[in-house]
Amino acid sequence: QVQLVESGGGLVQPGGSLRLSCAASGLIFRSIFSMYSMGWYRQAPGKQRELVASITSGGRTNYADSVKGRFTISRDNAKNSVYLQMNSLKPEDTAVYYCNADPPYPQHWGQGTQVTVSS
Repeated sequence: QVQLVESGGGLVQPGGSLRLSCAASGLIFRSIFSMYSMGWYRQAPGKQRELVASITSGGRTNYADSVKGRFTISRDNAKNSVYLQMNSLKPEDTAVYYCNADPPYPQHWGQGTQVTVSS
């Protein structure tokens, strides 16, 4: 059974930074994790979930325009993990952040981690 567990969220002031982590578990998925493109998604209250950053198996990255230049996605295949470094955070970055494959598998959404940017 695949499980994606996000962590690292919290309350931060505008202009601050956070680093999110996502660990994948499940015997079969762990063995092929490196083959998947992975993404970080977010969902703000009253809005649809959106893809903010993705990374291919080869390490090529892509970002939503709203976070380009501020967020950096990375992965460590040996640890079956994906990370999101978020700098220069803005109040509009407030959301629950999730990781999943890109494109996502609906049955693999985790609980997410809350990021709140507020003074």
